[in-house]
Amino acid sequence: MTTLNYFIRRLGFAIFVLIGVMIITFFVSRILPADPVRLFVGVRASEEVVEAKRIEFGLDQPVPVQFINYVGDILQGDFGVSFRTKRDISDDLRVFIPATLELVILSMLLAVIVGIPVGVISAAYRGTFIDQLSRIVTISGVSIPSFWLALLFQLLFFSTLDLLPLGGRLSREFVVSSPIEQITGFYIIDGILTRNWDAWRDAILHLILPTVVLATYPISLTARMTRASMLEVLSETYISAAQAAGLSRREILFKLALKNAIVPTLTVLGLVFAFSITGALLIEIVFSWPGLGTYVTQSIVAADFPVVMAVTLIVTIIYVVINLLVDVLQAILDPRVRLGSQ
Repeated sequence: MTTLNYFIRRLGFAIFVLIGVMIITFFVSRILPADPVRLFVGVRASEEVVEAKRIEFGLDQPVPVQFINYVGDILQGDFGVSFRTKRDISDDLRVFIPATLELVILSMLLAVIVGIPVGVISAAYRGTFIDQLSRIVTISGVSIPSFWLALLFQLLFFSTLDLLPLGGRLSREFVVSSPIEQITGFYIIDGILTRNWDAWRDAILHLILPTVVLATYPISLTARMTRASMLEVLSETYISAAQAAGLSRREILFKLALKNAIVPTLTVLGLVFAFSITGALLIEIVFSWPGLGTYVTQSIVAADFPVVMAVTLIVTIIYVVINLLVDVLQAILDPRVRLGSQ
């Protein structure tokens, strides 16, 4: 099976998953006991107003027609109107998605930059103090609840040492006087593009604590997976042959062994990336971070069903796309993946 055929097959499966999620979210929203129109207009609205809004939203039509309209709107990027904010959900998502992705992407970069080398070094020094220390730290990183670690870091770096801000994306003085102009939605990029250096430095300081907390689990899991894969690869006969041929330890570890050991780690990174988007919910609440987690939490409390459906679909799309990219990358790096899917 060629890489192209494998990609087409995986793409078809991804589309099937997305269709299934759309069907589930649509029908779940229709069987809930609460009346979405009444939630939108308020309990004091007259029946005439309620009926007018029901017609405006297309809820007076048969369910199959409503579903077709729902899918058509989604394909056009229209997720409806939020009951709570009374704004288009698409407009809200343009603000909240970049805030969450900024945290998640930075945390995954840390997972790659820190986790993979730690796993390689731990495997290279198996059984030594370095390996034991690495295993203790990574087990702790996987086990510690993220919200507890967030509170601990706030207590240490804000309350005790006064080195980093408590939460938010920017300090109040910059929000009022010189906010970062929204171009991409990523403050670390927009601050550079607009040359708003003072606000950019403030945004970096606000990013440190939530990013490190969110990255703790991915770093630990990546390090443990890399170590396990490296130990398996280092026991292969071609590694012994490379050692006999006089290759340096660095070349054997990072050029020869890591190339074959990285494939299982990529799978973990893909899954953890998608998991971090939902895992960021608690982190965003603790650090008052205006991202998807805060947005959907407020919407759940307010019974804002269109927002919950939209965020569920968005997270599913991100999850499916990331896994599709990981599957294709695995197939390129390891042809056995393609053969195993036949």
